[in-house]
Amino acid sequence: MMLPARFLPLLALSASLCLAPAQAETIPAVLPGGELVATPGQSATPLLLDEVLASSARATPDIIAALARTRQAEGRSLTADGAFDTVFSVDARSRVAGYYDGTEVTGLADTPFANNGGHFYGQYRNSRGAFPVYEDKAYTNEAGEFKVGVLYSLMRDRLIDARRAGRSMAANDIDIARFEARATSIGVQARATQAYQKWVATGLKLKAYQALYDLAARRGRGIGRQVVLGAKPDILLTENEANMVKREALVLAARQDFLDAANKLSLYFRDDQGAPVIVDASRLPPDASAFSGLRLDPVFTIENRPDFGILMEEIDQAGIKLALARNELRPKLDLKGEIAKDIGPEGLGGHSRTATEVIMGISLKIPLQNRKARGKLAETQAKLDELSIKQRYLGEKIRAEVAGIGIEVETARKLVDTTLRQRDLAGKLAQAERRRFELGSSDFFLVNQREEASTDAEVKLIEARARIAAAHAELAAATADEGALRLQ
Repeated sequence: MMLPARFLPLLALSASLCLAPAQAETIPAVLPGGELVATPGQSATPLLLDEVLASSARATPDIIAALARTRQAEGRSLTADGAFDTVFSVDARSRVAGYYDGTEVTGLADTPFANNGGHFYGQYRNSRGAFPVYEDKAYTNEAGEFKVGVLYSLMRDRLIDARRAGRSMAANDIDIARFEARATSIGVQARATQAYQKWVATGLKLKAYQALYDLAARRGRGIGRQVVLGAKPDILLTENEANMVKREALVLAARQDFLDAANKLSLYFRDDQGAPVIVDASRLPPDASAFSGLRLDPVFTIENRPDFGILMEEIDQAGIKLALARNELRPKLDLKGEIAKDIGPEGLGGHSRTATEVIMGISLKIPLQNRKARGKLAETQAKLDELSIKQRYLGEKIRAEVAGIGIEVETARKLVDTTLRQRDLAGKLAQAERRRFELGSSDFFLVNQREEASTDAEVKLIEARARIAAAHAELAAATADEGALRLQ
């Protein structure tokens, strides 16, 4: 039966792993198009966790996308700052028909205050020709009129207004985006650590099963020579072959797990161009010491968690909205002042334009029902209550999570100690039983049983050490330990 073309790269990749025991195992890389190529640039030195984490932090798409979202928030902050931009405008009008021929040009620059809801403005105006009496104010001296003015909020908009609230919340959004980027990076690095640990664990288990198979293969060669010499019956060779087939099945299953782990690790281990790299099996660390790559910081504070920081920023934003709603309930009382001066020779408006003018004014606007502001106030207060409850619960949840992982680590350590003793004892028994078998004092069934028990204990020890390493990775993520995850 012909396999679909899309399965050929995976079939070739699997076949490349199924080498003779004496051969070096390598895993080729799979190009995006499905073509298999060798990976000549890869070093045979063991792949350590630091190298994986450095590659992941540099090139994993999730982290790069999170940084792009931070830049988006910074762009929105710049947009909010635009509410405080100085605006320059020009207005010109001229009577092109009729009895009057007046022309007036006005230039105005307006700058909002950064700490008040009012604004400052400067104006230059110049006119020529005649205007009707109801437009008498349009006259200026020949060199024009300069005017500066200010509007200052005394009650509503004095402490906060929509522009300042928008700028403050945009700053909060930047902090939230940065916290989210941190959370994304921590999650990616934790998953990269677990993928690496899975790759090491499956590789070491494959070595253990391969060693078990090699024992049966060597024994089969020895039995074969003895059968030829007539010292052993033929059935013993058949029995050994059946045992080899059973062990070969374990090797094949372990190879599949190792291949799958290498494939998943490639999501985090990437080359200089950011493309996934499937690691050569020759780079597998020789023993379980690779599991101890994380160096955890014993000091932990809840405030260092990104999700806790996000919640604090949301509470801050809700506080800003609450202050803005309270601001809308206040009367609007504004003070306005202007100083105007015409310059140059007297114009058609007469000498009354020549003197300096100082104008002061005040405006008052009192809300009566103001149901919109009162509704917003009630809504925002309820939101603050909700966030406060979430904050308390999140703190309790984080403490319980960290404590639970601590229990998991301690239990896994005790399991390692127990399994280590079990492995050592099983190894001694297997070695002794092989010696007895070679001397003719043991039977074939018992020596195989001892060897398989020893390998099972070795695999359980690998799994127990991997369990500690996985718990450490979870603890690093739970405590936001960026140093351990190589994010600093």
